[in-house]
Amino acid sequence: MQRKLLDAATEALGRVLKFEQPADAVLSAWFREHHALGPHDRAFVAEGVFGVLRHKRTLERVVGTPTARRLLLGWVARHSGMTAKVKPLVKPAEAEALETYAAAAPELTPAERAELPDWVFERVGADLGEAGALALGASLQEPAPLDLRVNTLKADRHDVLKSLRGKGIPAEPTPYSPAGVRIFGKPAINRDPLFTEGALEVQDEGSQLVGYLLAPTRHDLVVDFCAGAGGKSLMLGAMMRSQGRLYAFDVSAARLARLKPRLKRSGLSNVHPHQIANEHDPKVKRLGGKIDRVLVDAPCTGLGTLRRNPDLKWRQSPQTVVEMRAKQAAILRAAASLVKPGGRLVYATCSVLTEENEAIVASFLDETPGFGIVKCSDLLKHHGIDIDVGQTLRLWPHIHGTDGFFAAALERAR
Repeated sequence: MQRKLLDAATEALGRVLKFEQPADAVLSAWFREHHALGPHDRAFVAEGVFGVLRHKRTLERVVGTPTARRLLLGWVARHSGMTAKVKPLVKPAEAEALETYAAAAPELTPAERAELPDWVFERVGADLGEAGALALGASLQEPAPLDLRVNTLKADRHDVLKSLRGKGIPAEPTPYSPAGVRIFGKPAINRDPLFTEGALEVQDEGSQLVGYLLAPTRHDLVVDFCAGAGGKSLMLGAMMRSQGRLYAFDVSAARLARLKPRLKRSGLSNVHPHQIANEHDPKVKRLGGKIDRVLVDAPCTGLGTLRRNPDLKWRQSPQTVVEMRAKQAAILRAAASLVKPGGRLVYATCSVLTEENEAIVASFLDETPGFGIVKCSDLLKHHGIDIDVGQTLRLWPHIHGTDGFFAAALERAR
């Protein structure tokens, strides 16, 4: 390691800490500007940036004035295991700071110990209690494993696991999803033939369980209302055995563009991506009352994905939640208008906040006659998935090992 690498990591962190864009996008742009960095150097920069984002509250207390350099050195001292390598590279004052940071034991509030903003800790604590909120916070400080979904059109999970293990890749079945595979470490899975030929897709296990709640059949008309880059669309299309018809709607052309190569790899012919202007687009309205299954993977704060996107806890605010709730309610109402009598609607988020989850569904049911809730545990048991949930699906990183997810299954009366 050289001193210039520390300087580079400091520069990258400083740019990310402006919180003007998602951290991964900022870091990707920064790496393009610094293309001479090798893979090990890039890994150090990325680990330093994301390490600071995960532990920012504690590091701010430890380092005093939280400049990018001091926060980076605080991460090195307390979390990297590389203090001995870094010490010879820095000036005497910084070498002394490394020792000070490593020994510091500030008195922390529960929210600081959980590495969560006060407002987030308060809201999850109302659901989980202080001990539960602390456990959640601890789990969100850890990097997530890599979850994959087997494309059942092209492969069998048993064979996939055997193939991966044969290549020395540590892989195991996910605890709940029958199509899930969990990988540890950082293998280059995107270069493996199983991935390039469409037998595997990256998808968190919690996201996979949402597909089993919708459970489309091969003759259904299906709408993925907020399809994004299409992870759930591809799973639903495979569950339909590439039959029926699935519309993947999204307002973002860029997100749908990321679906196209994935769709090509998948071998599916029943998934039809369409950009829409908003939830009232004519493409949506013409399907009113005709759809068997509708999925609303609603835009949300994303606070269930902090293992992967730790910058979100610093980029969201109580005002963001208010804005999200208005969007979520409007999208859910519009999506419900598509469901035919006897059809099913699944509302899902990757948020851990009740305001974005149960509260949205409760308001919808109060305002929308003809829809009733279906017990998620019963729907999942139908697929051999035994998980301790009740009316709605609530997944927690510290309990289930998934991202934080919520889903409710609603059916329209016949």
